[in-house]
Amino acid sequence: MNKFLSNFTAPQIIIYGFLLTILIGTFLLVLPISSSSGEATNVIDALFTATSAVCITGLTVVITVEHWSIFGQWVILALIQVGGLGFMSLVTMVFLFMRKKITMRERNVIQAALNINQNNGVVSFAKYILKFTIICELIGAFVLSVRFYFEGTSVLTAIRRGIFHSVSAFCNAGFDILGNSSLEKYYGDVTINLTIMALITIGGLGFPVVLDIYGMLKNIFIKKYSLKFCINKLSLQSKIVIVMTLALIFSGAFLFFIFEYNNSLTMGNMTLFEKIMSSFFQSVTLRTAGFATINQGNLGYGSTFISIILMFIGGSPAGTAGGAKTVTIAILIISILSLVKGKDEIYVFNRNIGLETLQKALSVVIMMIIVVVVAVVLLSVSDANLLINNGGKFELLDMMYEVVSAIATVGNSTGMTSLLSKAGKLILIVCMYIGRVGPISLAIALSSNKNTKNNIRYPEGKVIVG
Repeated sequence: MNKFLSNFTAPQIIIYGFLLTILIGTFLLVLPISSSSGEATNVIDALFTATSAVCITGLTVVITVEHWSIFGQWVILALIQVGGLGFMSLVTMVFLFMRKKITMRERNVIQAALNINQNNGVVSFAKYILKFTIICELIGAFVLSVRFYFEGTSVLTAIRRGIFHSVSAFCNAGFDILGNSSLEKYYGDVTINLTIMALITIGGLGFPVVLDIYGMLKNIFIKKYSLKFCINKLSLQSKIVIVMTLALIFSGAFLFFIFEYNNSLTMGNMTLFEKIMSSFFQSVTLRTAGFATINQGNLGYGSTFISIILMFIGGSPAGTAGGAKTVTIAILIISILSLVKGKDEIYVFNRNIGLETLQKALSVVIMMIIVVVVAVVLLSVSDANLLINNGGKFELLDMMYEVVSAIATVGNSTGMTSLLSKAGKLILIVCMYIGRVGPISLAIALSSNKNTKNNIRYPEGKVIVG
């Protein structure tokens, strides 16, 4: 393995690894055995589904439970699991099971694939990820299976639904096998809402942060340390992620509650409790999960725009979520506040944020904005017939919603994706792929391409900004 990996850089291995997984998934989904009709699925639809699963997005061009056979659904679930954990994590587990020594080169690739900073204990960290993922998904699968069983389904169907939706939620994929309306009929179901939201949030926090929180809780309840002491012991990464996650969830829920309160097409006819729960679910699922308890195509303009912003931000680094990431946006916000206050350096939680970190954050956000703009322009040309000004039922804002949902690997849809032309589907396929491997690979490239021997310093140039 090491000899093979030596021919590629870490970003290349990540890019080609995901691509190879997508191609394998496409081949399996094209087979007649993967469709419920027993006929071969066209390549574009199979490629779209495989890409959406591996990139843990959740956008679909066919109804999963109706188009795909049981075999096809298990293929999709396997692709989701590989995409969520990262193929290098699974390769690591295989080699450990075979008792093969993991070389330093392989450890570096694993570190890059997991998008973590630590150099030591990377294999142990990969094992922790696998164990933690299995535990969370099994708990979620048990709760959901029991709930689906009491709905009147058979034991095997309930278990299959429980496993599928637990894995899909934890990996922030958003695929479901319930029909063409996601979880809309369960908008008032407390068990399903809370379980899915918990899985989405835990998976989207990032594995290093979850491990940090676990250590904090152990210190509080077992070692009896004070809460203040344990909070102070949290890493800077964990503090930023926790604050940003809570801020985004509560602010998003509040805005959706206000904007959709009287919308009869979404939450207008719900009870007060159901409106609150639906508002929180909408805010949580937009953190790149893709499930929906209200129809996304019926959202008001304000809610649609807020949804686009939340999808763009996404979840947190080193987890199963996509998007620009909470820490990235937090760094930019903190830098703006520092500039407004006239500070020369960027500080948060008594720690200094370096210029290099700020440059990475700017690079990731600008890259995503460029991809979104280009994709929206191309989509408005390839599928102009879907826009309201051209006789369709959608608007340009809906098209932007679909593109951001793809690039941020969210999976929520206003209903436009399934109606796209082949060219439009290919555009979203590229967006999903870039959204999954682009930000990570760019961050790695920025980290590995330092010119440490550059001692040349040019005179400072003065330019007018703003």
